Amino acid sequence: MSGVSLEDVRRVAELANLELTAEEEPRMQRDLNAILGHIAQLNELDTTGVLAMAQVGEMLGGAVHAHGEELRADVVRASVDRAAVMAVAPETDGRFFKVPKVIER
Repeated sequence: MSGVSLEDVRRVAELANLELTAEEEPRMQRDLNAILGHIAQLNELDTTGVLAMAQVGEMLGGAVHAHGEELRADVVRASVDRAAVMAVAPETDGRFFKVPKVIER
């Protein structure tokens, strides 16, 4: 792995809408490369026999949380009526809420 270049740092900063100074860019490059280095170390671990942790509930037995609370069943149920919500919205196009623009580029 060749690591993160300064061009990569600039592209990530642009995507994240961050303005990095010339002094911050090399520091960010070092930090990102350190993170990737730690991930590379984790990838070297032998995880044979370790179950994938896709759902924490499965590890908890699916019923009781570690602190004693019972977990809510994950069931599909009806949501609020869209027409009723849109009828009381401050501004809508009938299907979506209209909100002021908050990000300028």
